[in-house]
Amino acid sequence: MPYYRHHVFFCTNQREPGATCCANHDAAAMREHAKARVKALGLSGPGGVRINRAGCMDRCEEGPVLVVYPEGVWYTYVDAHDIDEIIDEHLVHGRVVDRLRI
Repeated sequence: MPYYRHHVFFCTNQREPGATCCANHDAAAMREHAKARVKALGLSGPGGVRINRAGCMDRCEEGPVLVVYPEGVWYTYVDAHDIDEIIDEHLVHGRVVDRLRI
C-alpha cells in the first residue's frame, strides 16, 4: 500500500513579469485552501491525502494547474469552488472531474 492514497501537486511557480504562470492565479492561496479542506475532512496524513506545492510543470498556458497521483490526472481551476469539487469528487469519491480536466 502506498504511503499516501492521493498525492496532489499544485504548481505555484512564478515566472518573469508579464509571463503566464500559475502564481498569477492565486495558486499558493488555492493550495492552502486545499490543504485546510483536506485536513478538515480528516483526509490528510499517512494513508490519506498529501497536498504539496510544485515548481513549474510546463502547463501554465492551460491556466493554473494541479495534478493528482497516483492516477496522473491533471486539472485546472478558477476558484476555491473548483478546488472543493476536485476534493469532493476525485479525492473522496474517486470520480474524475471532467469539466476541469486538462
